Amino acid sequence: MSRAKLRLVQLPVPPPAALAATGNVPLAAGCLGVAARVHGLTDRIDVDVVAPSITDRYGDTRLAELIAADEPEFLGLSLYLWNMERSLHLAREVKRRSPRTRVLIGGPEVSPDNGFLLEQQGFDLAVSGEGEEALVEVLEHVLAGRDPAGLGGVAVRTPTGLTPFGPPRAALFPLSSYGSPYLEGLVPVEPERSAYVEGARGCRSKCTFCFYPKVQSALRLLSPAQVEAVVTGLRERGAKEISFLDPTFNHRPDFELVLEALGRANPDRSMSFFAEVRPEGLSAAHAAMLKKVGFDKLEIGLQSVSAKTLKRVQRGGNPAMVAAAAKMLREQGVDLLIDLMVGLPGDVSEDVSKGVDFLEKHDLGQFAQVFALYVLPGTAMRESAARDGLIFEREPPYRIIRTETMSEQDIAESLASAEERLGRRLDALPRPHLVAATPPVEPPDVFQLSPEKASGAERAAAARPGAQHCALWFEGEDLFSHHAALLSAIDARLAVDPYATLDVVLAPTDVFPLELLAMVRARLDTATPSYETRSRAHRGVAQSQRVTVVLGRGVDVPEDWVDAVREEAPVFRDQSLQQAARDAAQLGVELPCARIVGPATDAAARAKLVAEADPECVVFAERALEADWQRHTLGYGDAGN
Repeated sequence: MSRAKLRLVQLPVPPPAALAATGNVPLAAGCLGVAARVHGLTDRIDVDVVAPSITDRYGDTRLAELIAADEPEFLGLSLYLWNMERSLHLAREVKRRSPRTRVLIGGPEVSPDNGFLLEQQGFDLAVSGEGEEALVEVLEHVLAGRDPAGLGGVAVRTPTGLTPFGPPRAALFPLSSYGSPYLEGLVPVEPERSAYVEGARGCRSKCTFCFYPKVQSALRLLSPAQVEAVVTGLRERGAKEISFLDPTFNHRPDFELVLEALGRANPDRSMSFFAEVRPEGLSAAHAAMLKKVGFDKLEIGLQSVSAKTLKRVQRGGNPAMVAAAAKMLREQGVDLLIDLMVGLPGDVSEDVSKGVDFLEKHDLGQFAQVFALYVLPGTAMRESAARDGLIFEREPPYRIIRTETMSEQDIAESLASAEERLGRRLDALPRPHLVAATPPVEPPDVFQLSPEKASGAERAAAARPGAQHCALWFEGEDLFSHHAALLSAIDARLAVDPYATLDVVLAPTDVFPLELLAMVRARLDTATPSYETRSRAHRGVAQSQRVTVVLGRGVDVPEDWVDAVREEAPVFRDQSLQQAARDAAQLGVELPCARIVGPATDAAARAKLVAEADPECVVFAERALEADWQRHTLGYGDAGN
């Protein structure tokens, strides 16, 4: 008799570039796999975690085909605000191919107050709260032919809809009950990306915008010795960077002992560490010790400079403590991330402006993360949203629209003002994917079409399932006259991989009416809405599906036409490395951006480009060179892997 299969999938944050998917670690899926093993389920069921190398690269259709190929009995999906809709699309596509597969969902998005999620189709069971023991209990019931409805934190789909969730499940098991998914072999240790360590669950803070306080406030900890053992194991497996997922790293009572343990686990400082801390109680000695054991970057939540607002959201603390802690850490050479929220209840536009004043006064602007409030499911803030006058999107990322004290325009203007004053974009756009189509890769991520002369087979090839970030190139002399074929090809790509990032690349050999750009943009605006599009909706343009113009070598068009196109869309011109270096400071300013073709062996030219050009205004046609630029110039550690 064949064994049942459980396939666990955690989809990534939309990547910053086609060749990089930084931060995608299926830790939750790995933890569930460890729990199944500890409780003996693996004696009856095969458990596998789909690797990041697959989930990072594969588009929607190819991923569904792979997961459904052997018709697993169970598919488990870890839902976060950035992947929820795509995960549910994947679930529906898997069930269409494998109707017998039962889909289980869990993660922070699964909550009785998340009406948007509970209205969706495609899943059979939903688990709210911590998943390790809940998954085991659900699977034991199902394998034994018993109904899991009514189990703690579990809702089950029936012919008449979802059952109510069972009573909340108490999270009481010691963290040491389950080993690290890395050390258990369920999640790969990859030196190019961070490894995640969960040394604590629970949080003593009561912030109403955060998920943790409603779930659990009591701390459950790995001991210093256990933390040391996990970090030592990761170092021995080649980890170079570790991010601690503890809600507040310095809230644990044995904080100093953990730092000592990390010093022993990282004796040669071959690893760098990252965590989130609160400024209260952080001393100069702590700052020195954090740096000494390997912490190169820390995150501190400022959130607001209004004492009234901080009290209202039960954040506590005050900006002076943040400034003092930041100063101590910077003196030790620790980089920072300082969070400032826009749209907290009670805040007004002036409070946001004062927050930026604070950052500038204390020379912290370069470390600022300024972003709109997300009213997350399962939080106290969502529970009181109606009473507090908060209007927010029902769909991920649940972005604040307006409050009693800030209009939608106020919020947009505050974000724009912060961006202008800090001198940089606060949200990064995915980098255009402009590598050459050859040599081909799998899954394919570059599709080329000449609308003027493409055969039926060529049109079909441009619509086949592809990667998670693709480019669709249109080449020809008269693209506008063949706009119907062009738009049809765009429709086909949006249909086959609706949650993929898509670059539509126009590569004309002659001028075209600017109306073509408007037509393409209007067609891209029909793409499936997603976390990515909503998170930047205040900018008024699509972010995951966009149009770029590339002017090939030898294409001679009037400069005033180029300037007019640049007002509407990014323009790149094919050129040598040396030519790009000569014009480095003007790329993307007075001149189009550079797409470098040909060899890139001139070290001096490359160094000048790195020093003077906006790195986002330089792309490479050769895949290996583009990956190298992303890795070493843009800092995407896993680019090309």
